[in-house]
Amino acid sequence: MDKKLLIAKPIEGELKKFTTYYRDSIHSGNKHIQEVIDYTIKSDGKRIRPILLFLSAKACGEINEITYNSAVTIELLHTASLIHDDVVDESTLRRGRPSVNAVYDNKVAVLVGDFFLSTALIKTVLTGNIDLISNISNLGRNLSEGELNQLYIAKETIFNEEDYYEVIRKKTASLLSVSMKMGALSVGAPKEIVARFATLGEYLGICFQLRDDIFDYFGDDVGKPTGNDIREGKVTLPLIYALNNTSVELREHYISYLTKHELDESIIAELIEFAKINGGVDYTYQSMKGYSQKAYDLIMQMEDSESREALLAAIDYIIEREY
Repeated sequence: MDKKLLIAKPIEGELKKFTTYYRDSIHSGNKHIQEVIDYTIKSDGKRIRPILLFLSAKACGEINEITYNSAVTIELLHTASLIHDDVVDESTLRRGRPSVNAVYDNKVAVLVGDFFLSTALIKTVLTGNIDLISNISNLGRNLSEGELNQLYIAKETIFNEEDYYEVIRKKTASLLSVSMKMGALSVGAPKEIVARFATLGEYLGICFQLRDDIFDYFGDDVGKPTGNDIREGKVTLPLIYALNNTSVELREHYISYLTKHELDESIIAELIEFAKINGGVDYTYQSMKGYSQKAYDLIMQMEDSESREALLAAIDYIIEREY
């Protein structure tokens, strides 16, 4: 069976209900705002965050209204962060389609992103659970902090793994970690179980980001052009490893490229080839495998169930996906 279908199998009914909840929650009486909202949700992605939230909830108890509101909250906040990220990064593509800021403009994109964010806060209040409200509030702050850190690291040409992982923990990993934590919290799971799912989500989130980083070094059929991270001033793990495992002369040579405000396509191609030849992509694969093993070990501590099998499939899906 297709990995994505296997992941969703235990929660098929819940996902259908979630889709209705989600679309109903993000509605505006203003036709101009609704037009942008409709454009945004047409390019909805893999739903990996609500899927993981529902799976963690189902593994711990009975899915309920708090679970649905939590899942909608996470997806709204995630969508808001993507809209804002595209403005910050000046990206013109999102999931293979023109981004909101490319179709409309930056002002519209920022305001619609705020609309999604505000709606997320409304939905989390409806849970009536202070722990969930606290988690989603902290998540919003972490996402902003991660994006700011990434900008400062690029500006100051700091290239080390510790700073890199700090950024992705606050951005990609925090979203998956809080998704799984909120799923467990929504059904009243004990603290130690909630903490275990939060850690599992972090491991899966790191794997997800490492896989995304690898995409940037191959093909342009994954919804963004090859080398787009470098083009936007983001130095990810493949290039960080290559820079830290080469001669001083070559390191200084390539860092001199990265300090430029704009890189032409020939330099981007050279940096990509440098990272590949110097083991950066292979190293990133191995790092991803290491975190996937940690995730596997945590999942195997769970009781045998459909949810456990689906979570094991989620690991394979995340590290093997082609887009």
